[in-house]
Amino acid sequence: MAENHHDAREATMVGRRTDGTLVRRPLSPHLQVYDMLQMTSATSIMHRITGSAWSVGLVFFVWWIVALASGPSAYANVQWFMGSFIGVILLFGLTAAIWYHTLAGVRHLYWDAGYGYDIPTTYRTGWAVIIGTGVLTVLTWIVAAIAWAS
Repeated sequence: MAENHHDAREATMVGRRTDGTLVRRPLSPHLQVYDMLQMTSATSIMHRITGSAWSVGLVFFVWWIVALASGPSAYANVQWFMGSFIGVILLFGLTAAIWYHTLAGVRHLYWDAGYGYDIPTTYRTGWAVIIGTGVLTVLTWIVAAIAWAS
């Protein structure tokens, strides 16, 4: 006799459309569901990607701190890498990821407060996050260059 294993989650995967027809819901949204050119989808996906970039950036930060505590030779190696072409590109990208993730997080807090759900506002705040990221990233590097030069 075969046993019938019923998953309790199965009941939540079936719904009805407004006309009453049955529909099976997906387990979770995935990239095939999203229109990548839609502002809310693109900014949401980028928010997740930049959150992951933060994690990678923290690895480099820990490397830098450990090298600082390990002595001049280890610190010089990290400084050499961070000053190399690849290191500068990495730091520039991380700066952009930090600003994007921060601004998108503020946008989410705005949504959490119950504001900005209408389409024109979502596009306006999405563009504000994108443009703000570019401006603040470049401004950060200008300030850093001035500080390093003096």
